[in-house]
Amino acid sequence: MTVTERTPAPYTPPTPTAPPPRRRGGEKRPVWEEEPGKVGQGLKGVTLTGVCLMILGPLWVVIVTSLSDQRTITDAGGLVIVPKTITFRAYSELLSGGTVTRATLVSLALTAVGTVISTVVSVLCAYGLSRSGSFLHRPILMVLLITMFFNAGLIPTYLLVTGVGLEGSYWSMILPGAVSVFNVLVLRAFFQNIAPELIDSARIDGAGEWRILLRIVLPLSKAVIAVVSLFYAVGYWSQWFNAMLYLNDQDKWPLQMILRQLVIKQQAPQGMSQMISTQQIPGLAVQMAVMVLALIPVAVLYPFVQKHFTKGMLTGAVKG
Repeated sequence: MTVTERTPAPYTPPTPTAPPPRRRGGEKRPVWEEEPGKVGQGLKGVTLTGVCLMILGPLWVVIVTSLSDQRTITDAGGLVIVPKTITFRAYSELLSGGTVTRATLVSLALTAVGTVISTVVSVLCAYGLSRSGSFLHRPILMVLLITMFFNAGLIPTYLLVTGVGLEGSYWSMILPGAVSVFNVLVLRAFFQNIAPELIDSARIDGAGEWRILLRIVLPLSKAVIAVVSLFYAVGYWSQWFNAMLYLNDQDKWPLQMILRQLVIKQQAPQGMSQMISTQQIPGLAVQMAVMVLALIPVAVLYPFVQKHFTKGMLTGAVKG
């Protein structure tokens, strides 16, 4: 009986596969994080251009309409897209010391005072809650968290504000919403991320809580404080609902209430009725001009704080 000998197959080395893409530091990178090609770059450019046009288009229409005269607005049938005759009559009349000028000063004062009060109270509250050994730390934190999901409602809030005598006062625009629990939690998370060695070394050197807060915590938290202050400032500047509830005197109205009267209710406040009814300036141009005045402070302030968003807001929200 013979055994058939088999010739072994020749050895074929495995085909080398391409290594996965790597980051600059040598780490593996998923395919979807690869740099886009020319088509991807083109699509991104088209998308960003479309988004910019969607944002800047309405703003352009508002500005151009506010600078147009009655004939141009009539020929355009309302909102003006292509300017023909440029006039600053609406702005000069609004800022000549009348109702809009007074309302603008009221809004600026409310925004400045309210932002300072809200930021100071939020920082103090967040720093106390960030210290695990502070007095009633956990119960106070739970009470604050509950208020994020449940509130008393509009009628109890109105009864409380009027009951303590704030109706007709500018404090009714500040105190009822002086503290945002969300901003307190963001600040608390940021404070907790500060290296505890810094605070412990300060305590060893004899520093108290106030000195630690002022000399160590606040200088390291400029980014998140700037972002929270911007949130408060935009909220106070855009506030009109509390003014509608508690301020019955039109001389105390902020700018947003004037804008509401003009745009939504189609009514001109006292001091502006004659100017619009006699068509010294177009009513639509006045409405658009007030809108522009309401947008200017936020548009001017935002670029100075925008650089702090990634470092401040996202760090406090994600790492916390």
